[in-house]
Amino acid sequence: MTDDPQKDAEIEARFWAALRKDMTVMLGLGSEIESRPMTAQIEGDENQGPIWFFGNTESDLVEHLGQGAKDASFHFVSKGHDVWATVSGTLQVDNNKAMIDALWNPHAAAWYENGKDDPKLALLRMDVTHAKIWKDGSSLVAGFLSILGRDPKKDYQDNVAEVSLR
Repeated sequence: MTDDPQKDAEIEARFWAALRKDMTVMLGLGSEIESRPMTAQIEGDENQGPIWFFGNTESDLVEHLGQGAKDASFHFVSKGHDVWATVSGTLQVDNNKAMIDALWNPHAAAWYENGKDDPKLALLRMDVTHAKIWKDGSSLVAGFLSILGRDPKKDYQDNVAEVSLR
């Protein structure tokens, strides 16, 4: 874990950039609802939430949310495996019409027969609070460092950040 706020901010910025690019996370409600792949979307260019997901009213995830917010978390791995994260916060249904319009795209449209007006569409809002983020943690890098006579665990501690996302 780094003790350097600037390094933490750099790792956090890498996380937000990777999430904007790769978007697929494993989202769940702890032991209540197991994690499933979902597409995360972020409005604007800010490095902060909320994070949005299009869901289906007939899914156990959306049914379990009901009308209230629940503790949730997701796991993320960038396609290049250079950023890994566990993110926690609260998840709720928030069918804000303006936000649905802002986030709507051809990928979302493919899942809803009646488009933005589909009765099965549920927009989920995750207000994120905390993340643990790892960068560049491949065993290949660790092996290379070992060959050079360096301790990969010591080098790697500066590549992990625990950040508040409020």
